[in-house]
Amino acid sequence: MKNAIGMVEYKTVSTGIKAADLIVKTAEVSLIQAQTVCPGKYIVLYSGDLSAVRAATDAAEKQYGEGLIDTFVLGNPHPSIFKALTCTAEIDSIQALGVVESFTAASIIVAADHAAKTAQVDLFEVRVARGMCGKSYLLLTGTVAAVREAVESAAAKIGEEGNLIDTAVIPNPSKDFVMTLV
Repeated sequence: MKNAIGMVEYKTVSTGIKAADLIVKTAEVSLIQAQTVCPGKYIVLYSGDLSAVRAATDAAEKQYGEGLIDTFVLGNPHPSIFKALTCTAEIDSIQALGVVESFTAASIIVAADHAAKTAQVDLFEVRVARGMCGKSYLLLTGTVAAVREAVESAAAKIGEEGNLIDTAVIPNPSKDFVMTLV
């Protein structure tokens, strides 16, 4: 597996598509996602060696900086992010439910990585701006204490840049309700 992931998030589809092309031409990276998200934004998520991901991100920022909404480069991302992004994480039980909501697609992935590295929690969904007018959220579970620690840490991380919308920690959520989430 590659040791880094990066993302650029653009205001327009056309700029995002140009940036995606530039990213794969600039460095040896593999596209994970390159697609439109609500409300007509475009995200490009890619992986590779840290230096390649940085070079690709820097090139996209430099060439298409005017349309850029948000971006990140994560070295050694937490492995649970990939299953949470595709909603394929397997969760046996939910002791406590944590929710972090953000204004941007890029910031929610940063929040998810930070949460998973802060406390002993399981990420089970990272919803990236699909069907939510550009907002994004993550769902995680673990003990109440671990979920609280992870949510607070993730909120502080993305709150620094003004991307945090809201958070929640629900101890012992209803099993009927949880079934609607998984």
